[in-house]
Amino acid sequence: MTVALDRRIHAARPDLADERLRGRVEADRFVRGEPAHVDAPLADLRRHPSPDAPLETQSLHGESVTIFEETPEGWCWVQLERDRYVGWMPAAAILAGPPPEATHRVRVPRTFVFPGPDIKRPPMRELTLGARVSVRAEAEDHNATYALMLPFGAVVVQHLEPADVRTADFVSVAEELRGVPYLWGGKSASGIDCSGLVQLALSFAGIEAPRDTDLQAASLGRPLRADEPLQRGDLVFWRGHVGVMLDGETLLHANAHHMMTAAEPLAEAERRALAKGSPVTVRRRLG
Repeated sequence: MTVALDRRIHAARPDLADERLRGRVEADRFVRGEPAHVDAPLADLRRHPSPDAPLETQSLHGESVTIFEETPEGWCWVQLERDRYVGWMPAAAILAGPPPEATHRVRVPRTFVFPGPDIKRPPMRELTLGARVSVRAEAEDHNATYALMLPFGAVVVQHLEPADVRTADFVSVAEELRGVPYLWGGKSASGIDCSGLVQLALSFAGIEAPRDTDLQAASLGRPLRADEPLQRGDLVFWRGHVGVMLDGETLLHANAHHMMTAAEPLAEAERRALAKGSPVTVRRRLG
C-alpha cells in the first residue's frame, strides 16, 4: 500500500524515488542515493532544474547531501541531510563523497577565505554564518592568526568557533542578521527569509529545525496559552510566516514589509498582518 508523503522532505517523483521509500510510494524507478557535500560557499536548492526556477532553500558550505539524479545539463536532484529538503542543485556546487569532518563553523555573518595566511592576498571566496569547515592547522603573520582549512584556504581564527559549541541564547545569533535583505528561500547573510532565520539561529543551539513555517509550527517547542506572557526566544507564527521574540513585546523577523530582517513591536506586526486577513496562528516556546 502506498501513502501520500510530503514531497518537500521525501525524495519521491512519479518517475524516480529514494530506494528507502520503496513500498511507501509508487515510482517507475527506485535508486539508492550517492553521498556528496556542498563545496560552494552557498548552494541554491530550486524547485526545477533551471536557474530561474523558484528558490526553495539554500545549503551552506560543508553540508551533506544525497544525490539521486544528475542531468546532462548540470543539475542534481538531491536531498539535504540536515533538514531533509528535496530539490534541484547545480552540480558545480557539489563534490562527491561525504564532507571532511567539520571541526569549526563560521560564527560571523560573513568571512573571507584567503589563498594562504595573508589578509593582503585577494580572497578566493566568502563563507557565511553557519558554514562548516575542517581546520587542519593554524598559521600566523604580523596581521592575524589563521585557521588553515581542508582542502585549502585560510580564515582568520576569530571568525570561527568549534563546530560542537552550543549557543545558550539562539536569539543572539538571529540578532546578528538584522538588516540582511529579505530573500524568499534565503538562508545566509546575503539574503534570508523568516523560517530560514529561525532555522539558522536554532542550529547554533543544537536544534535542527525543519525548513518551512508549517513544519516548524507543528514541531518546535510547545504551544503557549493565550494568557501566557511572551518572553525572549518565543516563536510567533502566522500562516506562512514566523518571527522570534527579543523580549516580551518586540519581534525580530525577516519580512517582506521591511524587505529585511527587522525588529518591531509585535503589536504592530500583528495589526499589519490582521489587516490582510492573517491572524497569529500559534505561539510556541522552546525548552
